[in-house]
Amino acid sequence: MQFYRDGYRPGDPDVAPAAPEVLERGAQAPDVVDVLIVGTGPAGTVLAAQLAAFPGITTRIVERRDRPLELGHADGVACRTVEMFQAFGLAERLLREAYWVNEVRFWGPREDDRSKIVRTGWVEDTPAGLSEFPHVIVNQARMQEYLLQYAANSASKIKAEYGVEFVGLTVGVGDHPVTVALRPTGSTDPADEFTVRAKYVVGCDGARSRVRQAIGRELHGDAANHAWGVMDVLAVTDFPDWRTKNVIQSAGKGSLLMIPREGGSMVRLYVDLGEVPAGDTEIKKTTVEQLTDVANAILHPYSLDVRSVAWSSVYEVGQRVTDRFDDVPDDNTTGRMPHVFIAGDSCHTHSAKAGQGMNVSMQDTFNLGWKLAAVLEGRSDATLLLSYSEERQSVAQDLINFDRFWSAFIAQPTLDPEHPERGGVTAEQMRSEFTRQGRYTAGLATKYRPSTLTGSDENQDLAIGFEIGTRFHASPVIRVADGRRMHLGHTHTADGRWRLYTFADTAGHELTALAQWLTDSPDSPIQRFRAPDADMDSVIDVHGVFRVSQHDIDVPTLPGILCPRSGSLGIQDWEKVWTTGPDADIFTDRGISDQGAIVIVRPDQYVAHVMPLTAREELSEFFDGFLVEQRAAPLR
Repeated sequence: MQFYRDGYRPGDPDVAPAAPEVLERGAQAPDVVDVLIVGTGPAGTVLAAQLAAFPGITTRIVERRDRPLELGHADGVACRTVEMFQAFGLAERLLREAYWVNEVRFWGPREDDRSKIVRTGWVEDTPAGLSEFPHVIVNQARMQEYLLQYAANSASKIKAEYGVEFVGLTVGVGDHPVTVALRPTGSTDPADEFTVRAKYVVGCDGARSRVRQAIGRELHGDAANHAWGVMDVLAVTDFPDWRTKNVIQSAGKGSLLMIPREGGSMVRLYVDLGEVPAGDTEIKKTTVEQLTDVANAILHPYSLDVRSVAWSSVYEVGQRVTDRFDDVPDDNTTGRMPHVFIAGDSCHTHSAKAGQGMNVSMQDTFNLGWKLAAVLEGRSDATLLLSYSEERQSVAQDLINFDRFWSAFIAQPTLDPEHPERGGVTAEQMRSEFTRQGRYTAGLATKYRPSTLTGSDENQDLAIGFEIGTRFHASPVIRVADGRRMHLGHTHTADGRWRLYTFADTAGHELTALAQWLTDSPDSPIQRFRAPDADMDSVIDVHGVFRVSQHDIDVPTLPGILCPRSGSLGIQDWEKVWTTGPDADIFTDRGISDQGAIVIVRPDQYVAHVMPLTAREELSEFFDGFLVEQRAAPLR
């Protein structure tokens, strides 16, 4: 984290003073905005946090509830989501509070008495090496609180407005073409309605999204007609694995998924209620007492004395997704650009079994946020916004396909050796499948296909461990300026910038030559795509990773792009130069060739391309595909 770059300021560095343009707007909510966010769920809060990095962009977020979310809903936080929270500087806080899921234990019927359950095995929850962060559990309400507080503390001072519901919208022409009708929640008086004009609207308003309906999109798919009850309980029990994640299969009494919650005491129970007829509404009336009875039957010979229930619900498994995530017509013959987007449950719904709902929703708007900022700040053409639906709809469809398989697999009964004709799954099959799906449930299976934003793989062998289209996999390095050991990926903040990580060749000469070209050449993307009065690293943040000791590198003598001067005071940034260390070798860990490599990383932390250090024209051409040329003055 960097602060004091514009001068010393006392107090909490996480709380920034309001930017001049924000002070100029005043305290009253504007009725003309760049971006209107509808909904403060996982998708909406990530988008607000992402846009908070740009005080020049006018952002407004409204929520139909009269207060922030407090209870229930999603709780599983995938490794990938923790990586994203690191970009906001929130991972440490999240990890301190959360429950860490270290392993999954499996229970099934005893061989000698199938009315009782016995532990049948265990697996690591997340296979070693997938991420430097664990899979954790924390209430969705807290996740949203972290992000909203981050947005409110930023120089943009974005704060959610509660008790405001979406009525409808029309898309016209002009600089702010979307006219949105809003009103106080629950009001039926037309006189209470008011309008907001926006350049872009993002519907993050849930599975019954009114924004989705307003643009004529529909969720397609089916319910699986299998019901589950869920409750967060404080209980007294003799079950020995109360504080680990458990998959429990009984003989004929259903299944139970048990996930400890943060705080050391509470546990979430997903109780299998079995098949239900299509359209059945009676199952929704299942009481907490009935859920507890089913859970106790499954747990026999152990028992559960529930003392308090913080939250409960009954739902049916369903997998649905929309065809597009924006308002562009399917037969877009006029070349119309999108102005209304939907994200999260507004465009895809699924079961809670894989723990991906909240996580994928957050990744939706982490993908969209930097693209909106790039277009609104004039760094990219509006065509960039077409890539949001193109990229995220296929990710959602992959999730639906996975969830359909996964929820059905978990709901299977345990195999009865005496009656194999009845079907089911063995304990070993359950353990094996959990292990096999580890990468997906960690949130790390997303791979963007080749496009303007994601290159081809002809140079992938230069950096095998940074697979093009997947998220940038952090690895330990040493910061040369102060000898600090940290993960290279943790330099990536949620500020909309591209990252260009340059890994040295054996001699180090090619890296230095590239850095000099990036600094001096008028054909350099550093020169071409930043505004004339902007910092040299304002669009592309360049880092150099060397193979020699940190004591053998004199940072101020390196080319200017590796020690750039920035901010109102024009002081040096000492945090761009790295080297490998004795405890971990990033070159070996990530398969970096002796020739070195350029690894280009998107603002949402996904690897966009891998190139040789000698690439010049190819590097500039890649950025030319989505950035607008600005032609800054040569760097000094």
